[in-house]
Formats: sequence, structure tokens, C-alpha cells
Amino acid sequence: MTTKILIVRTSSLGDLIHMLPAMTDIASHVPDARIDWLVEDSFAQIPGWHPAVNEVIPIAHRRWRRNWWSAEVRHERLALEQNLRSRQYDIVLDMQALLKTVWYTRMATGVKHGLDWRSAREPLSTLFYDVRHRVEFWQPAVTRQRKLAAAAFGYSYADLPDFGLQAFEEEAHVLRTHETPYAVIMPSASRDDKLWPVEDWHAVFDALSEQGLQLKLLAGNASETARAQALIAHRTGSMVLPRMDLTETARSLAGAQIMVGLDSGLTHLSAALGRPTIGIYKASTPVRTPLVGDAYVASLGDRGHPPARHTVLAAIKQALND
Repeated sequence: MTTKILIVRTSSLGDLIHMLPAMTDIASHVPDARIDWLVEDSFAQIPGWHPAVNEVIPIAHRRWRRNWWSAEVRHERLALEQNLRSRQYDIVLDMQALLKTVWYTRMATGVKHGLDWRSAREPLSTLFYDVRHRVEFWQPAVTRQRKLAAAAFGYSYADLPDFGLQAFEEEAHVLRTHETPYAVIMPSASRDDKLWPVEDWHAVFDALSEQGLQLKLLAGNASETARAQALIAHRTGSMVLPRMDLTETARSLAGAQIMVGLDSGLTHLSAALGRPTIGIYKASTPVRTPLVGDAYVASLGDRGHPPARHTVLAAIKQALND
């Protein structure tokens, strides 16, 4: 008999990547699981990459909250609620445990599962679940999500994380065989306190260029594009990639020989795609969000303690040798 499941995890990019192994686990351990996933519309492509996800249900919470009581937004929220209430789920699993996600979780029919008071970032959210699960906070995000799913569905696991992104590798193998080898760089971030010194980036560029790699820099907006262009000014064999959607970006990452980036969702995506990936942490800690993947990964630095240039260069050398 089919087990109908609604997963509630709306954002953000890196957090959604960390969710994917839990979807693989559920599909492996729950007979005839039928998984739907409620997610912010700007990230809706990510759940769709996983072969175990049946339907992606997009919401527009970030847009709605700007005009919450407008007629248009009220109509869209009502349509979502009617849609969710019309479905009969066996289990509704809120894997974010925020007050905003509880609001959506309560719209759906089915037994509501989530974190308990001591495990959730916003403990008040736990008051609205039918079943609560203890998952220790200070452990890697991928592990937390896998443990929560295992607790909700009553199974155990022992295998390594499987992100379910093998389809990208099939395309990328051809790309790496026939095109000029390249490295992807993510030098920008949403906050200035995450940025790494320009001189250190140039040392990284030199090291990668010496290995015969073309440099392809990612940028998410106009200011990030300007920063990236300034970093590679007058440097041959380098380019700033045009703005792409998430699937196109994933294809570019999957084809790379190596990726070096600040702690960002795209850096975590690179690791999940099985590419050698170096993550530079400066304003966040890798204790909770280390890079996880099948290839060589290095999560370097910590909050308030950015990695030294020589540490990053040594990791790049090791990644390319591996």
C-alpha cells in the first residue's frame, strides 16, 4: 500500500541540498513511498532533481510576506490551503521546524511530525506537531535531516549519504571528456563578512591556472558580477558565467574538475554533485554545515577564523592529485 508523504522544507538553497539524502533514505526504507515536497518557488527545481520526489508544491512565502493581506496574496494562499486540504497524506513531516513552516504543515491532512522542543531552532513550532522527535542540534545538517526522517518513519540507516543527483554526472562525464577542463569559483556572498581577501583569491587563480584549468566564476547579482569581473580583470583563460537557473548552474558545477567557493549553497551543491570541492568558511561554522560528497571535500576555516592562503592551496593540490 502506498504511503503518501508531504515533506515541508521551504528554503534555503544549501539547506535543501542537505535534505536530499533523507529523500533517498525514505525511498529505500518506506515501501511504496509517494513523496511530495512543499518548497519556496525560487528553489523548486531542487526537489525535482531527486528521482524519489513525486510532486513539487511551490509556495511564494518570501513574496507573499511583502503584501500579506493584499487581495492577490490572500487568493494565492487560499488556493494553496485548498490544494493541501484536498490531499490525503499519511505523514506530513516538517523538516524545518519554524513558525512559518508550521503554518503550512497545519494546512495539510495527515499525522504531523517534527522536531521536539530541545531540537528546533524555533521551539514554539513544536507545539503544533502530533509527533515530536529528538535530534541533537550540534551535528552536521545532512545527518540531522537523515536522523529526523529515520525517526519519523521508524527505520535505521548505515550507508553513506546519497544525494540522488546521478543524472547530472551522466551528462557531465561527456562534458569533462570533450571540453577544456575548468574550475568553478564562487568568490561572492550575500554578506561582506563572508568575503575572502582579493590577494588570496589571486593566489588560488594562479594555482588553478598552472594546472591548465580555465576559470569560471559564479555571480548571483549585479554587485557580485562586478566583484567577480574585477577579480579576473586582465587574466586570460577566465570568465564570469552569465546568470543561470539552478539546473543550468548544477550542470556547470557537475562538469568542473574542481570547485572553490565561500560557504554558500552552490558550494554545497558542488560537493553533493560529487565534485572535488574546497569550502572557505569565515562567518559561519562547518560544525553544522560541512561539505558532504563522494569526492574530495575540504571545509576550511570557522566563524571568525578564515583559512590561511597556504591551507586552501594545499587542499587544492590534494584535491587535484586525488
